[in-house]
Amino acid sequence: MLLSDPQGDLPGYLSVLKRLEEALRFLEDNCGLAIQWLEDIVEYLEDNSVADDRYLGSLKSCLKDLRGLQTDGKRSHIDGGLLDAALDKLEGEFRRLLTEHSVPLPMSSQSSLGTQACIAPSPLPVAVIQKAQAILGRLIANKRLERCISIYVEVRSSNVRASLQALNLDYLEISLSEFNDVQSIENYIAQWGKHLEFAVKHLFEAEYKLCNDVFERLGLDVWMGCFAKIAAQAGILAFLQFGMTVTESKKDPIKLLKLLDIFASLNRLRLDFNRLFGGAACAEIQELTRDLIKKVIDGASEVFWELLVQVEIQRETPPPPDGSVPKLVSFVTDYCNRLLGDDNKPILTQVLVIHRSWKNEKFQEGLLISEILNIIKAIEQNLESWAKACPDPMLANFFMMNNHWHLYKHLKGTKLGELLGDAWLREHEQYKEDYMTVLLTESWGQLPSHLSREGLILFSGGRATARDLVKKRLKSFNEAFDNMYSKQSKWVMNEKDLREKMTQLIVQAVLPVYRSFMQNYGPLVEKDQSSSKYAKYSVQELEIMLASLYQQKPARYGSFKGRPSGNPLADFRRTASAVM
Repeated sequence: MLLSDPQGDLPGYLSVLKRLEEALRFLEDNCGLAIQWLEDIVEYLEDNSVADDRYLGSLKSCLKDLRGLQTDGKRSHIDGGLLDAALDKLEGEFRRLLTEHSVPLPMSSQSSLGTQACIAPSPLPVAVIQKAQAILGRLIANKRLERCISIYVEVRSSNVRASLQALNLDYLEISLSEFNDVQSIENYIAQWGKHLEFAVKHLFEAEYKLCNDVFERLGLDVWMGCFAKIAAQAGILAFLQFGMTVTESKKDPIKLLKLLDIFASLNRLRLDFNRLFGGAACAEIQELTRDLIKKVIDGASEVFWELLVQVEIQRETPPPPDGSVPKLVSFVTDYCNRLLGDDNKPILTQVLVIHRSWKNEKFQEGLLISEILNIIKAIEQNLESWAKACPDPMLANFFMMNNHWHLYKHLKGTKLGELLGDAWLREHEQYKEDYMTVLLTESWGQLPSHLSREGLILFSGGRATARDLVKKRLKSFNEAFDNMYSKQSKWVMNEKDLREKMTQLIVQAVLPVYRSFMQNYGPLVEKDQSSSKYAKYSVQELEIMLASLYQQKPARYGSFKGRPSGNPLADFRRTASAVM
């Protein structure tokens, strides 16, 4: 029976095996006495010649086996290897039970996380656990515990890995040399948090409970050690190592946001980590987790406190030649808003508090707010410096109008806008109005003066004189307009509402005067052979040209470093990473 398959009658198989063990144990316990008896019998038979050689040979063979058992304790001397063969059969049955009842969590894709996050792999049925424990009892009694644990870890860790395969976790193996910056793997970091939470709360949680159920009779050290091996082999270390890879990437502002995401994920799982991986057997997992948390906090704190320096260093760069809003301005204001958001501010505060505590420094509640206000002040100072560096005073006015309106429009109603206050916002709105007035008055508002009617009323100097005056004034207007248009048509207003308002004011300032002048005096030059030289633009053409001013160019280059602006963060991040 012991050479048959245990699956058919496991209780009967274990009963017979136990009887074999008892018989072998009886022989072991009485080995010395049996040897003495056999020695006496062999001696008597040999002395009296009452047995043939074959019978004596058999007795001597038994005596040899008993002496071997007495010397090295190997039962194979007396059972012909039957016990080992039976135990191997039991190991095979133990593996079969685990394999047939270890079913990976069915997940067709990572999108299933939302609907299946509460479903853990089904634990082994009670009947299976009872059979496994019965098999373990016999195998452990015969010093095969480590082999049992090896089989269990192999089967269950493979099951967890199979459950995770649908999540496409290849990104966990990405190396530092395989990506340029954190933004290029931003999506992976977002997935990482969800995948780690799913693995810990459901997959590893299920394995933790199952190890306790199967090995609870053997004590905490045994089943916790078993679980630690499953967790390590199933992939928890790969999750943590991916986080380490992110912390080792080059520093830039986006990295701070991603480090906060990683910290938030780990913080949500803190209690689970402490409970599941808190034992001595999980020392490697604990050490890697501590290292990851330290690097996340150090890295996030370092980037945050260097943001102000990055903004200040940009002050030495030239202003944008088109008078547009520098990407630094739009990026930093949006970035500060994200830091102040409900998702990031509590996490960033917690990170800074911990970092300060490591240095035995207290974190004052207002430090975070104060630093962000300093960054915005630095942006304002940058704008003043860039305006002074503009080669054209009108371009400087245009530049400041653009940026003041951008700050007002994009910060009003935001967390950063609330922090700066209504007075600050209204001030920037008023600055926009002031610069708009100056720009209109001192540039486009000067054009109507070239179309003076002095000397033309009733053709007081004669028709020929009037024609010459009209030509002269149209020529002067055209030259002033062409000069102004050729220059300002290269300028850009980022905000559509501001652009439409400004072009409308320009049209109102120029077009009525031009229309009236051409209606009254255009006929004097329209019949002239050189009329196109003076009546250069129709009213409709002039209106179209003015209305098309300040449009964004489809392939406009960035305000810094002359790089295409496909990525609004690229210029700032590249400069920042060079500084940091």
